[in-house]
Amino acid sequence: MTFLTGGARSGKSSIAVRRAQAVGGPVVLVATGQADDGDVEMADRIARHRAERPAGWRTVEEPTELVTALREVAGPGTDPCPTMVVDCLSLWVANLMARGDDEAPTLEQAHALGRWGAAYPGTVLVVTNEVGSGIVPMHPLPRDYRDRLGRVNATVAGYADLAQLVVAGRTLTLDPVEGT
Repeated sequence: MTFLTGGARSGKSSIAVRRAQAVGGPVVLVATGQADDGDVEMADRIARHRAERPAGWRTVEEPTELVTALREVAGPGTDPCPTMVVDCLSLWVANLMARGDDEAPTLEQAHALGRWGAAYPGTVLVVTNEVGSGIVPMHPLPRDYRDRLGRVNATVAGYADLAQLVVAGRTLTLDPVEGT
């Protein structure tokens, strides 16, 4: 499993797309983004991401039940194992928070995702945003989001074979956590 994190518009998704193409074979992209009624900007963003993907890829849109969707798509008997692209954890965490999930079940799901990705016999590419490098938000909700996403990212990255920070379309490989 490869974990790609970085700032907004840093090139994470484009790198994931290129790497999935390079593997060859079938690719399934599990997209967590959703546009609420009237959210034109998010609908445009989703459309741009769709346009970047090769036509032969299968896309599964799942805003909250990420691990369930991955298990169903790449279940037993799937031959060959498709390359799995998860894009992205930052929207997934926002969706879980909007649904009312507390941090503990969110982290349980992050561990389940990490275990699934580490055990998957094919290639898994996970995309997420790094939101903890800026100022401390003034209000409790954005602070909770920043902290929760940071914990989810650290959890999933802990299961990854490769974790990289994407900056300006380039990657910096992150050292593994000592003792793992």
